[in-house]
Amino acid sequence: MKILITGAAGFIGGYLVDELLSAGYTVVGLDNLSKYGDLQTTREGHPNFDLVRGDAKDTSLLNTLLDGCDHFVAGAAMIGGISYFHRLAFDLLAENERITASAFDAAIEAHQKGTLQKITVLSSSMVFENAEIFPTPEGAQTSCPAPSSTYGFQKLATEYFAAGAYQQYELPYTIVRPFNCAGIGERRARTDAEVYSGNIKLALSHVIPDLVQKVLKGQNPLHLLGNGQQVRHYTYGGDLARGIRTCIEHPAALNEDFNISTSDATTVLELAEAIWKKVHGPDTPFEWISDDPFPHDVQFRSPSVEKARRLLDFEATTTLDDILDEVVPWIREQIRMGTI
Repeated sequence: MKILITGAAGFIGGYLVDELLSAGYTVVGLDNLSKYGDLQTTREGHPNFDLVRGDAKDTSLLNTLLDGCDHFVAGAAMIGGISYFHRLAFDLLAENERITASAFDAAIEAHQKGTLQKITVLSSSMVFENAEIFPTPEGAQTSCPAPSSTYGFQKLATEYFAAGAYQQYELPYTIVRPFNCAGIGERRARTDAEVYSGNIKLALSHVIPDLVQKVLKGQNPLHLLGNGQQVRHYTYGGDLARGIRTCIEHPAALNEDFNISTSDATTVLELAEAIWKKVHGPDTPFEWISDDPFPHDVQFRSPSVEKARRLLDFEATTTLDDILDEVVPWIREQIRMGTI
């Protein structure tokens, strides 16, 4: 089986490429390398992997790359941490809309030629930014208030692209909503804005690498954005990749949407204390203070994972403790190398 993945050099994309290669797929990856720049990875030189540097808005390029592909994972997008949502509000909406339109234009054409079986769309938990039901089930995106951030709004639009392409052109699809990917490989992005969090200057992006950096660099008391009661489901990148592959392959995923997430809810304060103990041990007192949060800092994001368990027999099984066992030493090494 041959598959095209856009955004293949991204954080989730890297995990997904490795997962698909290990399953025997031939993978074509497309990425403009704008986020992290050129990176050396263990998958380079793999006989079944070809990384093309190019623009996911280039529909003619997508048409060429989709030739002979059975599946298409539309994963390319401008994406970053919460600091992006107000600083790049227009660009997130406009650029991601162009990327999405090009992906579906190419996918529709490839399907009409009889080669492409399905498009798998990477949406986002941010479609549930203003959810009112918890745990939030699939389908709630059509009844809860629309996302407040332009990023969340555009991701919701991506799901409407999938529904519209199926309704008009019978393009088969699956919508995947990853929740709070955690793992190794996330570095300082070129567009990250450096700000101080207490006495530590960071390119604020995602909560786990930012908190780990602050603890490793000796910040005490630890500065948290907001009151620490924000609830998240931190899902290991390898589990997300396995869930996406299941959505690609499983017949029950056809024309359906799935929350792909761990079932474990964790507050930011609980996360911070777990990181603290990983670095300092259980006997060093944990002290923290609260800083003003960014706009669009969702207080409660908790998905239902029942549908994926019932229809796909999928569960994310990696614990937060195991995630931190992998992430903390990796970030320690990246600090030493100056890459994060």
